[in-house]
Amino acid sequence: MAIRKIAFVGLGIMGLPMAVNLVRAGYTVTGHNRSPERVDALVAEGGLRGGSLPEAVADADAVITMVPDSPDVEAVLTGEDGVFAHAKPGTLVIDMSTIRPDVARSVAAVGAERGFRVLDAPVSGGEAGAIEAKLSIMVGGAQDDFEAARPVFDVLGTTPVLVGPSGSGQTVKAANQLIVAGNIQLLAEALVFLEAHGVDTESGLEVLGGGLAGSTVLQRKGKAMRERNFAPGFRIALHDKDMRIITDSASAAGVAIPLGSQVAQYVAALKNQGHGGLDHSALLKIVEQLSGRDGE
Repeated sequence: MAIRKIAFVGLGIMGLPMAVNLVRAGYTVTGHNRSPERVDALVAEGGLRGGSLPEAVADADAVITMVPDSPDVEAVLTGEDGVFAHAKPGTLVIDMSTIRPDVARSVAAVGAERGFRVLDAPVSGGEAGAIEAKLSIMVGGAQDDFEAARPVFDVLGTTPVLVGPSGSGQTVKAANQLIVAGNIQLLAEALVFLEAHGVDTESGLEVLGGGLAGSTVLQRKGKAMRERNFAPGFRIALHDKDMRIITDSASAAGVAIPLGSQVAQYVAALKNQGHGGLDHSALLKIVEQLSGRDGE
């Protein structure tokens, strides 16, 4: 059955532009969010107001959830007033949050028992990727369910890939967040290093971006880091959550991640200093502190 009606639960920094892109692609999108002004913004773009969660999901062909953490996903999907209690059996449920892989597997199992098709489909690309519909989408679940969701994914991103059974999408997302955090940390170190030697960082990053050191992180974050503009595209508090998922999952699998563990401590330190609302590129602040250049 073709998907035409979508309930979108969680209209945050990334969820709102994703929902708007679905509206613009011709889907009927009903929004639900704890902060009503985010629903207002979706309605202004042609979406529908969902009211309560049960009301929002009752008539949907597909439900997309985009909420902060594992307990939020469990509450939204399996709670008494959640999706599994009020959506139509057979509804395709796509969780695009970033959560623990074991939780993704458990909610998929609960959903299957209740007659739902469940995919875990976390994304990478940040706010810019969500706005530009250029997200990378890592999907765990059944092939048939992935194919049913593919038209939706194609609206939201450029790289939707089925990576394995339930929980696999979240495992790949954890690896993504490990790479992103390490990349941001090294970019921060490079910037402070260049500044200490009096190099023009704009031209320095331009030439670095054209070589093997080039990356999406450098392209998307370099200018703002040079300018110390840490307006959140992806908040430190969320990356701290992600790094805890990574370190816990790596420990459970007996995998050593020495560099990742170090960066995880830096991310946690920034959050503990009260910087949880800043963009994760604020890792630059830690490098400045360690270099004795904080506030220069």
